[in-house]
Amino acid sequence: MTIRPLVTRIGRTRAFTTLAPHLLPRVDRAAHRLTGGRWLPSRALLPTVMLVTTGHRSGLARTTALCAHRFADGSWLVAATNFGRPHHPAWSTNLLHAPHAVVVTNRERHPVTAELLPVNRLPEYRQQLLCILPVFDDYAARTARDIRVFYLTPLGLGAGPSGG
Repeated sequence: MTIRPLVTRIGRTRAFTTLAPHLLPRVDRAAHRLTGGRWLPSRALLPTVMLVTTGHRSGLARTTALCAHRFADGSWLVAATNFGRPHHPAWSTNLLHAPHAVVVTNRERHPVTAELLPVNRLPEYRQQLLCILPVFDDYAARTARDIRVFYLTPLGLGAGPSGG
């Protein structure tokens, strides 16, 4: 894919990691809503889905655009890099408190159960992480926290990567 080097170069800049967390989610949500789920601007650059979680304090549905890898069995992998910022993104905290969520892609809704992958399991998913986010290592190096990575299993599919 010829766009990947450009995404990698831009995604590493301070300007991008400063502005993108404030602009990209709003643009993606607005475009997704206005087009009835037909268009997601971020998808032009990286594999992106909308994830609907339940706010752990409010109990309200919270929707965010995320880079995601889809496995052949219909499960997904998402990483809570938060652009390398020091705190975990809210959607990842929501999944820890309420692991049932919905992945929306191409106007289809897929109910899922989220499983936080332990840090020692991340090397198994390195290839997929770099496919969905070529700057994963840059963001991981930029923050002192462990980046949360979730395996999202569609309801009815069975156990996730831990087998339980």
